[in-house]
Amino acid sequence: MFHYSKDRVTVATVLDTRRAKDNNTYPVKIRVGFNRIQRYYPTGKNLTTEEWEKLSSTRNRTLVDTREEIEASFGLIRGYVKALTDSGDFSFEGLNLRLRGAATGTINVAMAARIEQMRKEERYGNMQVIQCALNSFERFGGSNIPFSAITPVWLRKYEQHERDRGLRQTTISIHLRQLRTIFSNAKRLGIIKASADPFADGRFTIRNGEGRKLALSLQQIKLLATYSGNATMEKYRDYWMFLYLCNGINIADLIRLKYSNIHNGEICYIRQKTRRTTKTVKEIRAVITQQMQDIIDKWGNKYSPDAYIFPILSGKETEAEKDQRCTAFNTLMNIYTKKLGRQLGIGDVTTYTARHSFATVLKRSGANIAYISESLGHSNLSITENYLASFEREEREKNAILLTNFD
Repeated sequence: MFHYSKDRVTVATVLDTRRAKDNNTYPVKIRVGFNRIQRYYPTGKNLTTEEWEKLSSTRNRTLVDTREEIEASFGLIRGYVKALTDSGDFSFEGLNLRLRGAATGTINVAMAARIEQMRKEERYGNMQVIQCALNSFERFGGSNIPFSAITPVWLRKYEQHERDRGLRQTTISIHLRQLRTIFSNAKRLGIIKASADPFADGRFTIRNGEGRKLALSLQQIKLLATYSGNATMEKYRDYWMFLYLCNGINIADLIRLKYSNIHNGEICYIRQKTRRTTKTVKEIRAVITQQMQDIIDKWGNKYSPDAYIFPILSGKETEAEKDQRCTAFNTLMNIYTKKLGRQLGIGDVTTYTARHSFATVLKRSGANIAYISESLGHSNLSITENYLASFEREEREKNAILLTNFD
């Protein structure tokens, strides 16, 4: 009855006769087609086949009212399709986000849509980060937070609320960056106007998280490397040393390493974190030292080109199960390395400590920052510089004391 087409996207009202209701009526839906894919959106109206056939020309008051309501639903979707095609950015995801935003106008729905997008793309790490952010916002603002409620004042109160709960600024900032992304997407898709974005034009600035001493010194790493005692702590210590020596590799990448990743005495891999998000895929290479080979020989699987190097995954897991296994292994490893670090008097030692120790030890040894950046898999030097800057307070304090060391 109503039709629209633009740039290979079609919109039409149809009577969905695939399944009849109990009263022999069928739902009227808006069908959107793009790239041979069709999606159906409900109008909330149900008609018999006879009513549908005469709907366009009827003068029956009830059917005329129904036709006008169907036309309103069609017009809403047609308008969003036109806006998306005009921008050259049509996708069903974008259309769905606009429709959900139009229906509720809440950040809860927008973030839930983004979580679902991450789930479909099997980006489970990102999905968990967004979910944690949503949980945090809902603790403060409830389960129905309109876009219009988010103002700089609201954001400052949210920050204070989460700090009072004991959350670190680093975590709060991660949550706020997720919210900023939601506003950017909503603005781009026309759900909100630019003037409604509290992050625009410096209205609210997300603060950087406070620096923490995460890197170990060479002397502290030696204490770990030479530890002998509890067999379980030795095992997870060895895994920690492998993380450190393998360019500070992340657990998500470690568990996925296969013997096929070894070429000419080097481990070559692409970071899970960036393989879908960067235009240029960067391969990271780490020379296999004797210490690394000893760890592989001691704890690794029997050699086979398609086998995982370490027996953390079986190879039968789905991507979701791999992420679950990664989280479980990371948690277990941190339990034992923290216990060992405290026993040795060097404080908490975690998987993340290994990555920062790799970068910081190289920097303190005079390594070129471009080399450190490439080894970490960062997309540019500024990321590496910011990454290292927060963890040099210990050095600054030590050097400041030298200025008045008159003895």
